[in-house]
Amino acid sequence: MQVRLWGTRGSVASPGPQTVRYGGNTACVEVRAGDALLVLDAGTGIRQLGASLRGHHGRVDLLLTHLHLDHVQGLGFFEPAFRKEIELHIWGPPSTHADLRERLSRYLSPPLFPVRLRDLGPHVALHNVPHEPFRIGDATVRGEAIIHPDPTVGYRIADASGTVAYLPDHEPALGAPTFPIGPEWTSGHDLAQGVDLLIHDAQYTTEEYAARVGWGHSSTDHTWAFALQAGVGRLVTFHHDPTHSDAELDAIGADLAQRNGPEVVGGIEGLEFAL
Repeated sequence: MQVRLWGTRGSVASPGPQTVRYGGNTACVEVRAGDALLVLDAGTGIRQLGASLRGHHGRVDLLLTHLHLDHVQGLGFFEPAFRKEIELHIWGPPSTHADLRERLSRYLSPPLFPVRLRDLGPHVALHNVPHEPFRIGDATVRGEAIIHPDPTVGYRIADASGTVAYLPDHEPALGAPTFPIGPEWTSGHDLAQGVDLLIHDAQYTTEEYAARVGWGHSSTDHTWAFALQAGVGRLVTFHHDPTHSDAELDAIGADLAQRNGPEVVGGIEGLEFAL
């Protein structure tokens, strides 16, 4: 399995001028699992990913964790969505009040965007993420609801080479007087348990989180505790706060890296991992 980060920020806001190495695009990750090409979220990073696929033919599966703007704002600029020879499958969290097409159409339609979702054509298929694991080529995908405002799922992807979990917007410590609180009570634990690579929300410092409880994101200490409890092999910090400079993110990563537990890698655009 090959994993590449195309966007690692957690807001529609642009980072400061001193923040260049970690990147300024919002959430998007490419996963190659055997014959399957999976794209995780459609933040602004998906534009560059789409450009890299100009020679690709066949199927692409886009797995959306949720429909907040920073995770779908790149969809209208994703070149494969406009190529009739591409079979594009878009997966998203189910909702009780509207289907996925209706919810995505609120963005891909005037006055927010000039091209309507319905105009993309029959080569684009939309699916609710099922409750059971499902197959996409050589990959087995599992999606489960996790703690974040509005319907949100995290993903676990496995093939013969390994496993990766993707929980970019996640607040597993919400409502807990102390954390961790045990596997059976922790949002997302089953998705992350024992994976080779965990890509996880690490937006806030502990001090910042205290004023943002309930916003749907993790402190770096909570991210570390979650990864440690799940017994992951490697933790990639993700969904960086747009106000954090490269130097601040380096310091956060250095603090986590000196602790006893999984290897820690700061999520930087362009990083690639081979499982």
